[in-house]
Amino acid sequence: MKITDVICHILEIPNANAQATDSAQDDLIVEIYTDEGIVGIGETDTNPWVAAAFIETTGTHTMGLGLREMLIGIDPLETDIETIWKRLYVGSAMSGRRGAGICAIGAIDMALWDIRGKAAGQPCWQLLGEQAQDAIQPYASLQPEGRDVESYTQSLQEWLLRARDVGFRAAKLEVTPFGPYAHEQLSGDDATVYEIVAACRKTIGDDFTIMVDVQYAWSDAERALRALQRLEPLNLFFIETPLWIDDLDGYAYIQKNLNIRIAAGEWQNTHYEFIDLMDRGQVDVAQPDVGRVGGLTEALKVCRLAGERDRLIVPHCWKTGIGIAASIHMAAVCGHCPYVEFLPGNLCQSPLRRDLLIEEPVLQNGVLPLPDRPGLGVTINRDVLEKFTVSRK
Repeated sequence: MKITDVICHILEIPNANAQATDSAQDDLIVEIYTDEGIVGIGETDTNPWVAAAFIETTGTHTMGLGLREMLIGIDPLETDIETIWKRLYVGSAMSGRRGAGICAIGAIDMALWDIRGKAAGQPCWQLLGEQAQDAIQPYASLQPEGRDVESYTQSLQEWLLRARDVGFRAAKLEVTPFGPYAHEQLSGDDATVYEIVAACRKTIGDDFTIMVDVQYAWSDAERALRALQRLEPLNLFFIETPLWIDDLDGYAYIQKNLNIRIAAGEWQNTHYEFIDLMDRGQVDVAQPDVGRVGGLTEALKVCRLAGERDRLIVPHCWKTGIGIAASIHMAAVCGHCPYVEFLPGNLCQSPLRRDLLIEEPVLQNGVLPLPDRPGLGVTINRDVLEKFTVSRK
């Protein structure tokens, strides 16, 4: 088998708003074609135009090559995927190494595993390692609406109840009344964070798992700690990204003094950055995004590193069912992954997120069964793909 082509599809929903903090508005879908008719599918969560450029560009240096040109002619079955990964990483290191370059490699790596699974007639998780879980526990990732605290809180409460009604046992609340991800025109302070979370806990009761994402809200670790300590009685599973991600010493300070787990890692590229996040930042929960971290190959390294440090893995995934499928395959072989992020179509407003795949994982008694179809087990709706593909002529 030989790779014959790598095609990038840049997708965008109508009237996408670049000022909105919602990456479900666009996508980069990568398809890797082979001479035996097997096509691998992958995606990544970054600016699709930038990632596509990394793949399609013509090289100008031995370590400034385009990813597509390095892949053409490779046998994806005979060549170890780790070897392919290193070839892409080193060959693009001068222009990539981190950031969008690794995200682009992540989509390719995902597609390569899809090819291997399809060729073997096995779901990817059976090729990744020993089975560690019989089913995967998802949490609903909830982004509320509302331009004042009252309507914002009410929206979150309604989403929580809807999530429980469709079978979820856990959910993550986006609570960002200020900071770089401040929701629309919402205006609030540290007390607002507590008020919103406390109202949601009262609404859903004590038997439902709640996580809270404050999305890099604070620039000062001491202030963040004071605010977060108020949340300790609310029985939260974790607090996600309280500080800017580069303030690793601040993360370590909060982790040492707070009786709630700290989670981070959605932006981290490669396992090297997760070493820093866990060893210097001391986060309790590592959150690799399979597409952003460099694909399943790198995500599995992060899982291993987290296990060696007695940390949990809860992957970030805010894209389509392609990335969700990759997260589920990863979780199947990671025994210290208690949850995956999953927002089913009936709880999502993005038509791209809802409609791209012909079918997606379905909750059964609050869990997701392990995939049983070859590869990632996803099938793209070609009409929807064409509908949202942006012309690049």
